Amino acid sequence: MHAPLLIVIQNCESMCEYMVTFFGEDDDCELRKKQIRLLRDCADACTLAAKYIARHSLFSKYSADFVAFICDKCAKECEKFGDRESQNCAEMCLKCAKECKDYSMIL
Repeated sequence: MHAPLLIVIQNCESMCEYMVTFFGEDDDCELRKKQIRLLRDCADACTLAAKYIARHSLFSKYSADFVAFICDKCAKECEKFGDRESQNCAEMCLKCAKECKDYSMIL
């Protein structure tokens, strides 16, 4: 069972969804366009990967590798912003990227 990995992926998805809402209502939303787009993509990729991994799909390895790639890009963008929320999200995305990469390598 891959419950710990699923928890990491679902936490990352939730964090990214929260961030989109949090910054989408902010006055500097325009300055965060790239960040918000990456957060949306990351959340969507996490959703699909969690489903594939949970049902032992033939595509679970590929989806985890894809999530690792997107999470890494999202983390790098979030790291550019000094606010606590962005830094926490970057940390969460980096953790998810590592866990997904590790999973994709052992299959």
